[in-house]
Amino acid sequence: MTTQRQLKLGAFMRPVSIHTGAWRYPNAWRDANFNFAHLKRLAQTLERARFDAFFMADHLAMLNMPIEALKRSHTATSFEPFTLLSALSQATEHIGLVATASTTFDEPFHIARRFASLDHLSNGRAGWNIVTTSNPDAALNFGLQEHLAHDQRYARAREFYDVVTGLWDSWADDAFIRDAESGVYFDPDKLHTLDHKGEYLSVRGPLHIARPVQGWPVIVQAGASEPGRQLAAETAEVIFVAPGTLEDGREFYADVKGRMARIGRNPEHLKILPGAFVVVGDTVDEAKRIRAHLDSLVHEQSAIASLSVALGVDASQFDPDGFLPSIPQTNASRSSQERVLALADREQLTVRQLAQRLGGYAGLSFVGTAQTIADEMQEWLETGGSDGFNIMFPWLPGGLDDFVDKVIPELQNRGIFRREYEGKTLRENLGLPRPANRFFS
Repeated sequence: MTTQRQLKLGAFMRPVSIHTGAWRYPNAWRDANFNFAHLKRLAQTLERARFDAFFMADHLAMLNMPIEALKRSHTATSFEPFTLLSALSQATEHIGLVATASTTFDEPFHIARRFASLDHLSNGRAGWNIVTTSNPDAALNFGLQEHLAHDQRYARAREFYDVVTGLWDSWADDAFIRDAESGVYFDPDKLHTLDHKGEYLSVRGPLHIARPVQGWPVIVQAGASEPGRQLAAETAEVIFVAPGTLEDGREFYADVKGRMARIGRNPEHLKILPGAFVVVGDTVDEAKRIRAHLDSLVHEQSAIASLSVALGVDASQFDPDGFLPSIPQTNASRSSQERVLALADREQLTVRQLAQRLGGYAGLSFVGTAQTIADEMQEWLETGGSDGFNIMFPWLPGGLDDFVDKVIPELQNRGIFRREYEGKTLRENLGLPRPANRFFS
């Protein structure tokens, strides 16, 4: 007897909606990005719906766009991820807590320590989204005049992963004896000093925090470029990706899982979750009207600026009613640029049309009723497109509430989404193994 495949669902919650017009939508919480009471309520609602994870993206600089566009963005201010997720760990019991942390502008010891702490505070619900940081302005906030080259960022990230996971393995699981009678608190034979010296990093260790509850927090990755795919195949346990179509999703899914198999990793130990912008209506036409209203709230300045960020070049210089000229490869996110170029070519969009799409949200969207959205999600799940989705909500709280109250029951009734959590940790709920300690059997 076979068991029906189950969707895994994350919630993309920083910004609370990726859509530029979200904060202007009627009855939206204007300050949701920076209001703890609102974020606590949203996290608890997602947990009630049995979501796998609450995911916080992060920026290490203001978005690199003109101030006339930036002043219209609700992403200009938000909480630092570890601070917020540590607080939410005490307001929730089951939902995973995933934070972005950069391998380019932070140090492995800091990252290992913070995520180990979050994993203990949450009783095993932490996840680390490994990013190399594409925004060149971030370099200016960390004493650098130029951003590291794209391939160099990925090479550093690969070594960074080895160091962080090595630090998490500093202690055997049973190292802490705490024998009051003998006065011995821990067994020195069960403590390992990493003493790493590599091309980019030098870290002695050990980490002075007990091994995380999950062994390692869940490793999440989001790159879709060639180096990103390889890094994911070697290291990731969850991938957040942004395919434009189901065909794109199937290609990515087969490619990355095929790479895993070739290097000896079990493909089932990776969950591929495309980002999906979901708009729910009682009818398909109503959902389309909601999406059209949202898109109408995006100002032209924001639209052009969003296109510039995605392309890595100044799009204001282009003829708005013409097609994109040849775009050079830049040091920004290559996968982002490639997705936009593919969208423009696929739908033959002018610069103005493309900018308006980017200004709202140009990626994968499910716009319809609970039934039609469930149909699409089920097709992705059952035809090798994904293992689930990282859901982006159109506005808060209404867009999130509509998904929880309407789409989740439909998925549960079809038997493709849980009614109860499978375990206590994020790994257990995702069906991922607890990694062995490389230094202690």
